Amino acid sequence: MAAFLIIFFLIAPSIRRCRADNRLDLVARSCETATVRSKDDYLKNYKLILRHMEPEMYRNKFAFHEAGKPPDKLYVLSQCMDDFSRVECAQCFTRITNILHACFPTTGGRVYLDGCFIRANNYSFYREVTSHADNERCSDDVETSDDFKMVLKKMLPKMVQEAPYRKGFALYKESWNGTTVHGMAQCWKILDKDMCSSCLADAVDLVYHCMPAKEGRALNAGCFLRYSTYNFAHNTSVAAVRYAIVSFIIYILITAIVCSLAVAVGLRLGKIAYKQINPRREWKGKEVDFAALDQAMNFLQFKLSTLEKATDCFNKANKLGSGGYGEVFKGTLPDGREIAVKRLYVNGRSRSREIYNELDVISKAQHKNLENMIRNIFGTKTKMVTYFGGLWKEDPEKKKELDWEKRHKIIMGTAEGLEYLHKGCEVRIIHRDIKASNILLDLKFRPKIADFGLARLCLRDTDKFHLVNNTVAGTFGYMAPEYIAKGRLTEKVDVYSFGVLMLEIISGVKNTKIESNNNLETLVTDTWKHFQSITTKEIIDESLHSEDQIEEIKREIHLGLLCTQAEPSLRPNMTKVLQILRHKDMDMPSPTKPPFFYESLNFPSPVNPSFNSDLLAETTIVFVADRGTKPLKAFVVNRRSSSLISVGSIVGNNSISIGFPSIHDDPSIRLRLLPHHRVPCIVPSLSVSSLVSVDGGV
Repeated sequence: MAAFLIIFFLIAPSIRRCRADNRLDLVARSCETATVRSKDDYLKNYKLILRHMEPEMYRNKFAFHEAGKPPDKLYVLSQCMDDFSRVECAQCFTRITNILHACFPTTGGRVYLDGCFIRANNYSFYREVTSHADNERCSDDVETSDDFKMVLKKMLPKMVQEAPYRKGFALYKESWNGTTVHGMAQCWKILDKDMCSSCLADAVDLVYHCMPAKEGRALNAGCFLRYSTYNFAHNTSVAAVRYAIVSFIIYILITAIVCSLAVAVGLRLGKIAYKQINPRREWKGKEVDFAALDQAMNFLQFKLSTLEKATDCFNKANKLGSGGYGEVFKGTLPDGREIAVKRLYVNGRSRSREIYNELDVISKAQHKNLENMIRNIFGTKTKMVTYFGGLWKEDPEKKKELDWEKRHKIIMGTAEGLEYLHKGCEVRIIHRDIKASNILLDLKFRPKIADFGLARLCLRDTDKFHLVNNTVAGTFGYMAPEYIAKGRLTEKVDVYSFGVLMLEIISGVKNTKIESNNNLETLVTDTWKHFQSITTKEIIDESLHSEDQIEEIKREIHLGLLCTQAEPSLRPNMTKVLQILRHKDMDMPSPTKPPFFYESLNFPSPVNPSFNSDLLAETTIVFVADRGTKPLKAFVVNRRSSSLISVGSIVGNNSISIGFPSIHDDPSIRLRLLPHHRVPCIVPSLSVSSLVSVDGGV
């Protein structure tokens, strides 16, 4: 036992360093345009191929296989980078096959992660060196020094020369005058030396296009090439020694495990027999088989004890927020990585569908600015989902770390993620709940859009507008007016939410946290007033008042107001938003008036004197009305969380009927509008809905 502990502590530091940079990030995915004749047969062939390739990938970190008959015959090739250990390669292969799965029912595609590659198609492509789909990926950060360019041009040809004679793999480090560049070249093992040299020579030409970017990658049909200003490679010698030691320990442990197997089987059989005699009553209407879902999506697993330790047993001090169907806690793994753990509330059919919907959307959408689920737990009592990164929680201390460069990076990354959901994914995805608490930030402050429980998938050929069964879902203050009033759902709903988020990031203030006199203002309306008065500088976060950046910040305030216009057709789409963010000289039209205006009104006590008045102590009643008409609906909203409590309807000319499902003795309440009360204000200039806030105090 003492020897075991010594060995463990010797290898633990190297294990930690290895896990700190697992290189499982998606670099690129491209799908073919042609479709297969039979999707079911094609997927069956794909699953059969993966079963054959999985053990070979673990042994050799390289595999290719084919299955089926033409025209549905499928060819698949996959390889890990040579600096990966077998365990790391197995993890990378599991993730990359899930991403490729989203390309079907096309004939195939190519997926590149930083640590592995996979390709599939309906013809034998194994000996292809280059193709029309080859391209480069460059970082946004640049290095303009002449030393950097000189070092890079000196290093890349050396890798091209050495890699073919080192089994198709080369790691290189070049330094000069304090400037260091790291490089990696990898050819697929099926290529001979001449083909490898040809592929890498073409790859060098591609990455030259990236200069002066600090990091570049060439993604060819037969090879992969990468350079960076930091050392991203794993120590291959340490990995080999570590694997040998760990393998020996595992071999010893297997002997002990086999001795305990009989006891474990007996306990399992006893548990199954007990369940058959005393079946558990599950809630009615449950339709999602989470165990089957977990197995099908093939995500890696965390133990519950690991998550409890990472979050200090879900301590309230680590709680970052709560959503419509769960709480989110921050945690720290033993290797130092920060994670966000979502503890789910599955207490009904709609909640389970929302969770399934989120997992389904995540499996279909893969982008650098979208969250990547890394683990899940779907037990009988406990259902949790874990993500890398930390939520951007409003914190005065942490807010100081977010200078304008970081905030602009968050805005740009969120816009790129939304544009991918609307245009780049194989299905059109509308998020419906874009807000600050749904933006995850990694250690480099790169944003990832999270929480897809309310997202909707729309086919490319669907109508322009999509009605959501008159059901309003989202967060008040971020929802577009046409969606609240009529359930009209388009990409412009996300654009409106993004505009609100932009203004929050710039001002450092939540949309619903601005008060003036006795009226409840929103950040959007307050920004509009300052824009009209040419005093937009007053809403900018005090920590951002840098004169050399003020014009760029004002320009993005202007863009935020364009995104939050009342008329959906006037809002730019996310492609246009990205163009404006990237081209600072692009002209922008003047924004029109935002849709939401608030005016405080007081109601008398409810008719039923036994009604629990505490229920309305922290609520706001919001009327929704069309231009020139009386109110259509009344929404009861929690003032603190902006979450929807109930929806009421207008009864007659002077009263509102509101249902409260949580009240057993009196499930409804009617509030009367007496003649001396002011009626909700309908702004004549609006062509869509307007909101009027009404205090519900009793």
